[in-house]
Amino acid sequence: MQITLRGKNVDVTPALRDYAEKKFGKIEKYFDVPLHAQVTLKAENGRYIVEVTAPLDGMLLRGEKASGDIYSSIDLVIETLEKQIERYKTKIARRLRGRPPSGSEKDLASGDEEIRIVRVKKFDIKPMNPEEAVLQMNLVGHSFFVFTNAEHGKVCVVYRRQDGDYGLIEPDH
Repeated sequence: MQITLRGKNVDVTPALRDYAEKKFGKIEKYFDVPLHAQVTLKAENGRYIVEVTAPLDGMLLRGEKASGDIYSSIDLVIETLEKQIERYKTKIARRLRGRPPSGSEKDLASGDEEIRIVRVKKFDIKPMNPEEAVLQMNLVGHSFFVFTNAEHGKVCVVYRRQDGDYGLIEPDH
């Protein structure tokens, strides 16, 4: 597993790096393909937040946990990721093998529920900058908003984060 480890208000010492690499190596056993994880360690208001993002063949494995100790935060986020993997292991395995899911096949992952789309919305996507998109999102009272970025013409999403700030999702290519 390849890990990109960044620290915000946290010194990433060799001991901390070794601990993180050892712990994140536990996730690698679930996959036959090499994984690349981006790990951000942050210190805010006496709490340590660990954010992990690992792209996985069109899927995204993500976890975020906080505690008063950086090592505990790493342990907590690993537990979260392992639970996600266990819950969706059959679906992930099918996708990695390139096999379309079969309707007659029972999913063996524990706690797996049927995914139901209960509403479809259609709307015009207008070119705008991310700040305008946030204003639009707030006007309609949603937690996310899809728009075409006027700077590069790609479809993007702005969203309200749990900490009250805003995030922007842009396509890579």
